[in-house]
Amino acid sequence: MEINQKVVNEIVKELGIKPDKDLGQNFLVDPNVCSRIADELNLNNDDFALEIGGGLGSLTNFLVNKSEHFDVVDIDARMCNFLSTAYSEKEVNIINNDIRNVDVSKYSKIIGNLPYYITTELVTFLLEKSINCKKMVFMIQTEAVNRFIDVFGKEYGAVSVLVHLLGNIKRLFSVKPGCFYPIPKCGSTVFSIDLNGQCPRDEALGTFKMAKQLFLNRRKTLLNNLSNYLGNKDKALVIIQKLCLKETVRPEEIAPEIYHQLYLELNKWKKVV
Repeated sequence: MEINQKVVNEIVKELGIKPDKDLGQNFLVDPNVCSRIADELNLNNDDFALEIGGGLGSLTNFLVNKSEHFDVVDIDARMCNFLSTAYSEKEVNIINNDIRNVDVSKYSKIIGNLPYYITTELVTFLLEKSINCKKMVFMIQTEAVNRFIDVFGKEYGAVSVLVHLLGNIKRLFSVKPGCFYPIPKCGSTVFSIDLNGQCPRDEALGTFKMAKQLFLNRRKTLLNNLSNYLGNKDKALVIIQKLCLKETVRPEEIAPEIYHQLYLELNKWKKVV
């Protein structure tokens, strides 16, 4: 069932299913945008796909026939009941749960219009737990995109390090507020992450955990943060010099691959000590 503004109005009137502000619900009502987002996932019959936040089925409509194995998860029981009825004749499994309580390890592709208030938490969770995923496509608040894409500067952080170590991230296109009901105050951006496995997953996750600690005091130098992390400034200085880094360099000035090197170097020190 294609969702547009007219259909949403009818659903709200007949079933009383209104968006829940506390859950950050804004339904896409532009079928052309929905189709375009769904196409970016490049689904095929062999994929086991997951849609996060199915809502009224804006994206579901364009995904359900592209894969034989397709799950939709939504925390809102009202949405799940609606989707179960709307797609009762389709091969789709509707899960009423918080995505953070779902085993996402079995999915090869994941897509979703993510709630703005927990975007970073959700993306991090999915990157950590989706061990068999090959591609992710998400739509989030535009102002939040740089925290995943940037590799230098004030928006750059540990989650961006994780993203870039696990795969390639690409900003795809913007979505105007008028494409939603209710209309949000900000624009949205769709981006994809192709998980290429170039960096071993255990090393990427280890690097991420280390980077989180080193980013805690962004205004301090990497040397100071590393000294606190190790509890030993002399060790920290030796490692900094071995990686040919300046003693004055700050966490936001270190590329993801350097953080990975730093993690590997720290592991050598642990074996030595």
